[in-house]
Amino acid sequence: MVGDNGTAVTEFILLGFSGFHSLQGPLFWGVLCMYLITLLGNSLIIVLTLADPALHSPMYFFLQHFSLLEIFYTTTIVPRMLVDLLSSHPTIPLASCFTQMYFFSCFGVTECCLLTAMAYDHYVAICRPLHYTTLMNQGACNSMVGASYLMGVITGTSHSICIFTLPFHGANTIHHFLDILPVLRLATASTFWGEVGDLTITIAFVLTPFLLIMASYACILATILGVATSQGRRKLFSTCSSHLFVVILFFGTVTVAYLRPEAVSSPDMDQIIAVFYTVVTPMFNPFVYTLRNKEVTGAMRRLMNRYLWSP
Repeated sequence: MVGDNGTAVTEFILLGFSGFHSLQGPLFWGVLCMYLITLLGNSLIIVLTLADPALHSPMYFFLQHFSLLEIFYTTTIVPRMLVDLLSSHPTIPLASCFTQMYFFSCFGVTECCLLTAMAYDHYVAICRPLHYTTLMNQGACNSMVGASYLMGVITGTSHSICIFTLPFHGANTIHHFLDILPVLRLATASTFWGEVGDLTITIAFVLTPFLLIMASYACILATILGVATSQGRRKLFSTCSSHLFVVILFFGTVTVAYLRPEAVSSPDMDQIIAVFYTVVTPMFNPFVYTLRNKEVTGAMRRLMNRYLWSP
């Protein structure tokens, strides 16, 4: 498994939190609590959007799938992270690493595309309200969600194949809990095309959706500024503020992780950023979409009255 440079690698040693040995106990409980909050919060959103007829609209249809993806996305990474925090010698077989990287890329890219669809929904609702029911019918919504999942599957497949067709010999220690670039750096052949593929996917499925979202919000902002009353402007902005916050949080951390210069990166900083976008960011989604959303809080009250307080 670990030998000289001619020995094929069959597993990777993960040293993601070795530099924080004294903090592994608090890190374990902190990550576990955030993971449980993510699961419970996003599950609650899914239940509410399915159970309450008032939330049967395109916006909440997209939110339902986004919450489902947040659960899948964190479950791909966090349980393994928790096991590694309790292990004195954390390792992962090559096949398990391949599987985890595939789903990590798949769900991450699907979220990027779905956030773009959600931005388009807000654009149509605010900038073209008279055409909303035509443009955002159930068929169009299903197509956008299906296309998001398809892009995720295509990207995850091509990304994983691009990396794991490379030979891995000798060195098998990853100073990370698991991410694409740290694995790529261990390949014993030229990683040029792997790095080009990683950059291409990042630009195509991270930067391009972000630019489309920003274009949508530029049109939304122009429409909001054209509203005569301040009350009307506040009402329009409140309909998309939650989504805008999630977009900034999601794309901000991903951009810092994958597009910052190599010269300013370090193993410890890479891990802190990775923990933030795999554990912390998904935890905020339920809070953003429930505490600041009267329709969701109203649906929550109705659900509690129906099943908890009813005689």
